Amino acid sequence: MKTIDEMLSLDLLTPEQHQQIGLWISEADSPEAILQMPTDLWQAVERASEIMGVDADLLRPPALDAGGVVPG
Repeated sequence: MKTIDEMLSLDLLTPEQHQQIGLWISEADSPEAILQMPTDLWQAVERASEIMGVDADLLRPPALDAGGVVPG
């Protein structure tokens, strides 16, 4: 939910899209159920994710200091 809240705050989702997506996610009882979200809502999330660089963040290797662990 934090990600879609950020998408809303950046005006990448309309308030209506944010509400519909949030409701869908909250009512889904499994990841598979989330994947059944209507196409127009998925497209809105995909567009916003692309603009935010979500996929790039997920593919980036972790920083060496991630988690406060610094190699000695």
